[in-house]
Amino acid sequence: MKITTILLLTLVIIFITVTLTLAQPGLPGSPEQTPIDGGLGILAALGGSYAIKKLRDKKQD
Repeated sequence: MKITTILLLTLVIIFITVTLTLAQPGLPGSPEQTPIDGGLGILAALGGSYAIKKLRDKKQD
């Protein structure tokens, strides 16, 4: 009984210590969200088409 009590107390202390040590603070405020719109979407589409072209060119060689 004494060993079980000591083991349980030790585990509780370890869990509390780990919880306090690994606790992370939250964000200071809500960050501003930047929408992904026209320009970035066009650049992504052009990059994708360029990658496809390069893969097809490499396949033909």
